[in-house]
Amino acid sequence: MHMLLPFAAGASEAGVQALHVLRLPQLEQLLSGLQPAAVTDGDEHTLNLPHEQLLAAAHGWAGGDGRWPFAAAGALADGVPVGEGEDGWGLLTPTHWQVGREQIVLRDPDELALDDAESRALLQAVRPLFESEGWSLHWGAALRWYACHASLRTLATASLDRVIGRAIDAWLPDRLAAQQLRRLQSEVQMLLHTHPLNDAREARGALPVNSFWLSGTGITQPLVDAASLPTIDGRLRAPLLAEDWASWAEAWHALDAGPIAELAARARRGEPVSLSLCGERRARRFDAVARPVWSRLTQRWRRVSAQAVLEPL
Repeated sequence: MHMLLPFAAGASEAGVQALHVLRLPQLEQLLSGLQPAAVTDGDEHTLNLPHEQLLAAAHGWAGGDGRWPFAAAGALADGVPVGEGEDGWGLLTPTHWQVGREQIVLRDPDELALDDAESRALLQAVRPLFESEGWSLHWGAALRWYACHASLRTLATASLDRVIGRAIDAWLPDRLAAQQLRRLQSEVQMLLHTHPLNDAREARGALPVNSFWLSGTGITQPLVDAASLPTIDGRLRAPLLAEDWASWAEAWHALDAGPIAELAARARRGEPVSLSLCGERRARRFDAVARPVWSRLTQRWRRVSAQAVLEPL
C-alpha cells in the first residue's frame, strides 16, 4: 500500500509555525520503521506541485513542469471524448478574480458554489469566443470545463492549486506564448462583467464568475491502472489553501489517528507499505524494507521527528 499526502507542509512562515503545534505519534512511529527513498526536489515556484509531479511520474507521462496532461486525464474521467488527436487539452476553471489596489487574487472556486445550470449557461455564453479562434470547449462539471486547441500541446500553465489565494501575476502563462489565450481571457472578462447571471448572483450576495483559470495543459497520454497508483488523502488541501492553520492541524491529527495509524499497523505486520509526504516545495517517499531481527528490535529506540521531516517540504 502506497499512501500519498498532498499539502503535508506549508512553505509560508505561518505554515512553518503551524508545524510546531502538531503532535503526530503515529507518523513518527511509522517513519521510524521506514527507510527514506526518493526525493522530488524543487521550490514553491514550480508550476506543478510536488504531488502532481509524483502522479505524472506514476503514469509515466512525458512532459515537464506545467505540461503534464492532467486536463486530458480529467476530461476522460468526466466522460469527454478525448481521443488521440494532435491538439492539446486544458482545464478551464470558472473563477472569481478579486481586484485590489496593487494585485489581483484568485479566490478558491469552491467559494462560488456554482451549480450545474449556472455553469452550463456561462459556458454557452463564452463558447463563441473560443470557437471563433478554433478552440473547442466541453463541459465536465460545474467547475470543470475542458478546452482543446493546438496551442495547448506545449503551453506551460500553473496548477490551479498553486494560484488559489495568491496574486495571479506571477502565475500567468508566458505572454508571448499565450497571446491568444490572454486575448480570450480579456474578452471573457468583458462578457461576464455584464452577464445577467452574474447580476443575479451579486444580487443574492454570491461572488460573480468573472474569469477562468487554465491549467493541466498537454497532449493525451496513456493512463496506468488506478490500482497501481498511490492512495491519495486530500483532507489537508482545503485548510492549507485557505491558510486556516488551526483546521489544517486538526486535519493532520485526524490523519495521524486514522489512516497513518492503519499504515503503521500494516508496517508492523511486515506488509509492504510506502508513504509519500508532499509539501509545496518537495516530496519525500519512505518505503518499508526487509530488516534483520536485531534491526527490528532496536527500531523502537530510533525516534524520528515529524517536524524535522515535514519542515523542508
